[in-house]
Amino acid sequence: MPDSGARFEAGRLRVRWTLSAHTRRLLTLGIGGLVMAVLTGRPEFAGLAAPALLLLATRPADRPESVNLRLVSPSQDVVEGDSVPFGVALTGQQGYDAEVQLVPAPQITPSSGTVMSADAAADAAPVRMEFRPERWGRRRVGAIEVVLRDYARLTEGSTQRELPKIDCFPLPARLDRMILLSRLPSRLGEHAARAPGDGSEFAGVREFVPGDRQRRINWAATTRRGTLHLTTFAAERTMNVVVIADASADVGKPRLSTLDLVQRGAAGTIAAYLSSRDRVGLIHFGSQVGWIGPGQGRRQYRRLMELLVGGTQFGERPAALSRLPRAALPAGALIIVFSPLLDPRLIEAVRDLRERGFAVLVIDVLNSAPRHDNSTVSNLASRLWQLEQQAIRFSLTEIGVPVAHWDGVASLDVPLAPYTRRSIVVGRR
Repeated sequence: MPDSGARFEAGRLRVRWTLSAHTRRLLTLGIGGLVMAVLTGRPEFAGLAAPALLLLATRPADRPESVNLRLVSPSQDVVEGDSVPFGVALTGQQGYDAEVQLVPAPQITPSSGTVMSADAAADAAPVRMEFRPERWGRRRVGAIEVVLRDYARLTEGSTQRELPKIDCFPLPARLDRMILLSRLPSRLGEHAARAPGDGSEFAGVREFVPGDRQRRINWAATTRRGTLHLTTFAAERTMNVVVIADASADVGKPRLSTLDLVQRGAAGTIAAYLSSRDRVGLIHFGSQVGWIGPGQGRRQYRRLMELLVGGTQFGERPAALSRLPRAALPAGALIIVFSPLLDPRLIEAVRDLRERGFAVLVIDVLNSAPRHDNSTVSNLASRLWQLEQQAIRFSLTEIGVPVAHWDGVASLDVPLAPYTRRSIVVGRR
């Protein structure tokens, strides 16, 4: 996937100095010994306090008021469940021992151990640390905590630096085989079209006509039939794909809820089609409806994933939309919808897309049902709900919108297998 590039962030942090626990113990021992010597008149108690007081006298006075912390942000896309390395470099501690550790935010797992450093060189190399986000979304990573101590552990200084928020992308679902349309735009790509062209996939053999390229003469067919015959190849075209991610509902078990499956399925579909050099767009259907028109390349991938993870604050409300935005839906595009089919507005939008002649495929991600007890009324209500969901899926199938169910565990190739074996015909129903 595209590389986001390393980002260097430097900052000067003010250090707060306090007495260490070791110093407090020594003070208690020294003051206690002196007090006992005065109260009892026995000088041996003062002798007991002398080592502690002498050690406290070695406490250094030249303490740095601040240190320089340099962060090397992750140079890779952050995906849920993956360990993400980043670098931390500390300078300006003036010979103090430094302990650097990550204080994680919720749903962030830090690497084990801490980083120890006593190098005061200005060009100190970053030390590698790691964290692992447990779930996709815009996440706080946590804070870097720095603790400075002198060689005798008499003085302790501490400071913190909050790490910037990150966009953690959902783990893409696996999709190896593409769904193709019967008609493809006249753009160069990697999919074999029905029209003849300059591709690499064999299409057939025909008679030679003046103007054909001689290097394509099929000598086996020519010898067999006695006249010149030519090998023809299928043209290679690209395809417009628009993914609709329904984020209007989130039901089901944690990590396998409908919203989790929508995010992972949409991410896998976007990655698969972009890797095939297709033009991919996204419509995020949530509290606001935001969209990005189809495009190609690594920059387009990052734009789509940022919209998928963060949603939008500037789109239109679903209640105000009678149909999905035309700007996000180029003619002849393949529409792939990831939804639990619980929002009537999205269901009507899918019907409208089919009436406008688009090839639409719905991937149902609903794997749970409402809780109910064993009472007669509860069982009846549950049965009615199931019949209603079946009726919705049947009505979409009747108007030419296939509905495939995905459990979120298997790859997307399993539910989409019937639709990857042949091209989907484009046209009005």
